[in-house]
Amino acid sequence: MCRQVFGFRLAMIVLATPAALLNAAPGLGARLVGAAVVVTFMVSYVLFRDWERFGPLLLRHPTLLAADTLFGSLLLVSAGPDTTLAYVSVCTPLLAGLVYSWRGAACFASLQSLILLLVHATLKADRQTGVAESLLLPGLCVIAGAMGSTLRNLMLRFGAATEALTTVQARLAATEAVNAERARLAREMHDSVAKTLHGVALAADGLAATASAEAPDPARIRRQAELVSRSARRAAAESRELLTDLRSEGATETGRDLWTELESHTTDFTTRTGLRATYHPPPTTTPLLPPPLARHLLAITAEALDNAHRHAQATRVEVTAGVEGDQLRLTIYDDGRGLPPGTTLEHLRHTGHFGLLGMVERAASAGARIRVGRGDHDRGTEVRVDLPLRTLTSPPPPSSQHT
Repeated sequence: MCRQVFGFRLAMIVLATPAALLNAAPGLGARLVGAAVVVTFMVSYVLFRDWERFGPLLLRHPTLLAADTLFGSLLLVSAGPDTTLAYVSVCTPLLAGLVYSWRGAACFASLQSLILLLVHATLKADRQTGVAESLLLPGLCVIAGAMGSTLRNLMLRFGAATEALTTVQARLAATEAVNAERARLAREMHDSVAKTLHGVALAADGLAATASAEAPDPARIRRQAELVSRSARRAAAESRELLTDLRSEGATETGRDLWTELESHTTDFTTRTGLRATYHPPPTTTPLLPPPLARHLLAITAEALDNAHRHAQATRVEVTAGVEGDQLRLTIYDDGRGLPPGTTLEHLRHTGHFGLLGMVERAASAGARIRVGRGDHDRGTEVRVDLPLRTLTSPPPPSSQHT
């Protein structure tokens, strides 16, 4: 706003300079007017061009604006109150209101009004002028000062509101980031350590039941104790892997061969649970996946296999990977009893079942679309994940999820 005021002053000075020089007295008067033209023009130009640099100097030293006002009065006396330079004087209280608030506006409006009245009374003493004509420009100075002070207050309030809005947005962003990190940690804990610890608890219960029998079998107790020991070591290993993954988050990693890992995971699942799981790899060569995407898809597969074993009463599971058009498709199907009617994410959340919810969140994080249901089968449950191929070389975009 202050820069625009000085731009207007520059234009008016250029227009009024010829009249000021023509009306100046020869000799010393012309030199004074010329000096006043040069000083006022250069000051206005410097402040117009580099306001961010010289504006604070004007803000700290109001006397500079007062000196500029006095130099401008020389031009006003020489050019006369009827020229365009008279309207430049209105800019002074406007600028004072913008820079120095209402006190500066009142001071400079009074000073500029006094100068205008003196110039008008001196140069037009030989002819009768009305009171309205004499008070027109002083009145405009008062109005301009009030406008400058009002604009300053409005801009300060707008700046304070903008700063408050920025602070609120930053806090909201931080809260969202914390919530997202908490959800991610909850998924990682659920998909790794929590499941293994649940197995440890079940194995320990079996060991306690065997040991408290009337005729305990030492060989069975030994096997169950070894199972508890293996499960505990597995939980410790998963905890270390989780901590390592968290500490290396953001580090540069090479692509992962998800398809080999899926085959290994499926084979291990069959060996561990006894539930027959078959893996059908992609018929064509597929590129390596970025590590975050591979982790999400592998965790979704692990959760689907675990659900088939624990809840579905399935007799077989099929894991299929392939490319369908521009989508990378991963399907996990079991021939179990399927999802209960009316199953929703909100219901699962309220009842404390976070496995399916974690699968949906992981698919969203990977930029994939997930569908959980019977699919094209008469019974059972099919988990299908469709990942756009462009996601393999670009950051995952937000995607919709369907249950």
